[in-house]
Amino acid sequence: MTDLPHPPSGLKLSLSRLWRDQGVWLVAGAILLVLAIFDPGQASDSAVFAASALLKTAPFLVLSIAIAAWAGATGADNLIAKAFVGAPLVMIGLGALAGGLSPFCSCGVIPLIAALLAMGVPLSAVMAFWLASPIMDPSMFVLTTGVLGMEFAVAKTFAAIGLGVFGGVAVHLLARGGALSDPLRDGIGNGGCGGAKIRAPKPVVWRFWSEPERRAKFGKTALTTTMFLAKWLTLAFILESLMLAWIPAETVTAALGGEGLMPIVMATLVGVPAYLNGYAALPLVGGLIEQGMAPGAGMAFLVAGGVTSIPAAMAVWALAKPQVFALYIGLSLTGAFATGLLFQFWSSMA
Repeated sequence: MTDLPHPPSGLKLSLSRLWRDQGVWLVAGAILLVLAIFDPGQASDSAVFAASALLKTAPFLVLSIAIAAWAGATGADNLIAKAFVGAPLVMIGLGALAGGLSPFCSCGVIPLIAALLAMGVPLSAVMAFWLASPIMDPSMFVLTTGVLGMEFAVAKTFAAIGLGVFGGVAVHLLARGGALSDPLRDGIGNGGCGGAKIRAPKPVVWRFWSEPERRAKFGKTALTTTMFLAKWLTLAFILESLMLAWIPAETVTAALGGEGLMPIVMATLVGVPAYLNGYAALPLVGGLIEQGMAPGAGMAFLVAGGVTSIPAAMAVWALAKPQVFALYIGLSLTGAFATGLLFQFWSSMA
C-alpha cells in the first residue's frame, strides 16, 4: 500500500506560523460567520459590542503600549526593573495599594501588566497589582456606596488590597524556591522576570527618536503589542457578548441565594468563570441581598468575577505561561472565598 505523501516541511512551518499569528482572528471571524448564518441579529450585536468595548478600552491600550514601546526604545526598562529589585515586600504592598485605588478595569490592566513583565518587574509585585486592580476603583467605590452601602464599599476596597498582598506574597515565596521564572509566553516581550534576572544594562537614550535603530524598535514593539492585544481582546469581547445574551446575569446570581457556607462556595465558583460587568452586577447583588442572600456570598461573587472575567482571563492565558495562569485562577478562587468568609463574619458581628 502506497503511503500518502506528507506535506513539505516548509508548508507545515508556514501553516504553523499562520495559525500562531492569525489563529485567534480566524476563530473570532468563524464565530461571527456562524452567528451571521444562524442568528444574524446576534452577529450584529456581538460585532458592535466587541467594537464598542475595544473603543472603550482603547485609551488604556494606547497609553500602556506607548509606555512599553518607549521603555524598550530608550532603554529605560532596565531602570524600571532595577527599581523593583531589593525590596520585594514593599513593592508588593505598593502594587496592591496602587491596584486597589487605580482606575483600571480587569481588561484595561492587561496591557500595563504586559509592559511591566516585559520590563523585568518581578512577578510578585505585578501579581499584587494585577489581582487588586479590577476589584475597585474610585468610580466603583462611589457606585458601590450608593447601591450596597459604605460598609460594603470599604470592605470591597480592603478586599482588593488584601487579595493583592496575598497573591503577591504567595508568588514571592514560590519564586524564592526557583519557580515562576520567565512568566511570559515565548515571543511576548522578553519573557524576563526581574526577580530572577536583570538584563545587561544598556545606556538610556531619552531622545530615542534621534537614532534610527531605536525608532525602529519603538515602532516594532508598539505594532506587535497592539496586534497581540487586539486579537485576544476582540475574541474575548465576542465571547463576553454571547454570555451576556445567552446567560442572563439574573440567572447566574439567582443561584447564589440562601445563607450559610455553601452560598459563599457557590458564589466563588460561579464568579470565576462567569462574567458580570462590575457596575451592572452591583444592583443585582444588592437586590439578592435584600431578598436574603448572604452578604459574604455577594462579596465573594463580586471579587471572583471582577478578577477573572472572561476577557481578562483570556488575556492572561494569552499573555502568561500556563502555570502562571493556573496560579492566577487559584489565587482568585482562594482570595474571593476568604474575602466572602471574612465579610460574612464581620456582617454577623455588626
